[in-house]
Amino acid sequence: MILLAGPEKTGKSRVAAEGTASELLGMTYWIEIGGSEGTADYYGRIPGANYEIVPHDGSYQDILDAVRWAVAQPPAVEGKRNMIVLDNVSVLWDMLSDEQALYARWRAQKKAQENRRPGPNPDLPITVDPDLWNRAKDRWGEILWLLRRHSGPTLLLARQELVTAFENDKPTRDKTRKIKAEKNLPAAVDAIVELHALGEAYLTGVRTLHWEVTPGQSERFEDFSIDALLRRMGFQEAAAARQVTEARPEAYLDEQQAQRQRSQQERQQRPQQERQQQRPQQRQQRPQQGQGLTGDQAVELIRRALADENNPEAALQNIREQWGIVTLQQLQTRTEAWGEMSADALITRSLAYAKGRAEEKRKQADQGAGQAPSTPPPAAPSTPPGQAPTAPPSTPPVQDQPDGAREHQAHQDLEPPAEDDAPPPPDPEFEEPPADEHPEEVSEAEEPQAAPSAPAAPAAPRPTRRNRNEALALKALTAEADVQARLKMMTVGEHLGPISEAGDPPMTVLRDYLQQHRPEIIAQLEREGQTELAAYYRKAPTVDPQIQQRFASYFEGAPAGK
Repeated sequence: MILLAGPEKTGKSRVAAEGTASELLGMTYWIEIGGSEGTADYYGRIPGANYEIVPHDGSYQDILDAVRWAVAQPPAVEGKRNMIVLDNVSVLWDMLSDEQALYARWRAQKKAQENRRPGPNPDLPITVDPDLWNRAKDRWGEILWLLRRHSGPTLLLARQELVTAFENDKPTRDKTRKIKAEKNLPAAVDAIVELHALGEAYLTGVRTLHWEVTPGQSERFEDFSIDALLRRMGFQEAAAARQVTEARPEAYLDEQQAQRQRSQQERQQRPQQERQQQRPQQRQQRPQQGQGLTGDQAVELIRRALADENNPEAALQNIREQWGIVTLQQLQTRTEAWGEMSADALITRSLAYAKGRAEEKRKQADQGAGQAPSTPPPAAPSTPPGQAPTAPPSTPPVQDQPDGAREHQAHQDLEPPAEDDAPPPPDPEFEEPPADEHPEEVSEAEEPQAAPSAPAAPAAPRPTRRNRNEALALKALTAEADVQARLKMMTVGEHLGPISEAGDPPMTVLRDYLQQHRPEIIAQLEREGQTELAAYYRKAPTVDPQIQQRFASYFEGAPAGK
């Protein structure tokens, strides 16, 4: 990881673009943030420049998806690793700071409304509480966490400013250079190069055994280039991947919770095994971190999600949360039923298919509870549309690729399903009708009785209420998990990670896990002044079907940055 810092217009982006022509590198992925938009496109005319621009919409989550996608790309050239350019990290840190400032102002306005007093002055700055700064640092750390798992070099561009030097907390007449980014960034990189002017480079910090440097002094770097820096740092002899072990302060809390849950889980182990034997669940196997998702893997994941007997729609949404929309949109797949499309479009079509299949099952159950249907229902497909022929591994395409971009390998087709069994693909615009439109159940006393003279007709089989009650309970627990994840500023997959390592957790484990996190959420609501919502959540039942409605006003009032 190399930090290239300097004042405005000192050639940082140009040096980065020229460095992509190095013979040590395969492909370079360039991620532009904020005011640097258009720079990479302009410098693409430099002779020998070889990089692709990764698109995003400017939000933190989309930038995070772009970094995750770039890190997961396999080497474009055999024996040569890829490079990632982040231009620039100063704008990224400014964006994270602005997010917390907006959230602090929204929090102050909401608290003033609850206390019926005037809100903060819009012309004056507002104080950002320490907990919000910690949140910004966590989001910054997630970007660095992904970059540290990149097997090739990473080039971070940052602005540098001349500021007044302080001595004993008092300003002096001297000036010093300060990198405009999160203050711990210099400690996280392997080399720091400062550009004081065009063509004037100084090495101010490095971690290497291939270069004799003088401690405590900045060294002038004559004829500086990214290729020269990599060679002097011994990049040719570097290992294919570095060993990274992150600090985990939350492990202590996990250990304490595990001790409290151990006895309860031992009592529940036997009934859980019996339920799993009666209703086996297919587990989604995700590729290891750092490996790219290929077309056949995406089709297989979608096929398994459609085969989920409990909630195929949630399983499809989990694929989007795991890989990110950017990666899925760039990945091309092919199915026999629907042809070629991106993995994200295939998930959308599969969601519509799953909704149609669920509606058909509900109609059949309603007809069975009332009167027999006049015409037989359409035959269910032997295999879901998602069960398509697999394809050989291929790298996900990038839109608007420059010359020399890689071509995708053709997918091999297997034998298509029988035309008599496979229905036409469902309409993507299909909308599931409201749940309250199906016929209500009536008691035996309200059912019409047969006339005395007529023979009694056999009673139609009635659906059991046990499966329906379990589905409603699981839906309520899933909704509560979504509420807790949004309050903790993370995805549902990250929140339920400790209990989802082996797949979807049983309903009893999910219920206990959410109960253990309730005190933490209640304390957070009280800190934010949400006393009524905290009181409701403290008295809420273990399974509360109304939890999303009760928290709807809270989330609707939050700013978009949240």
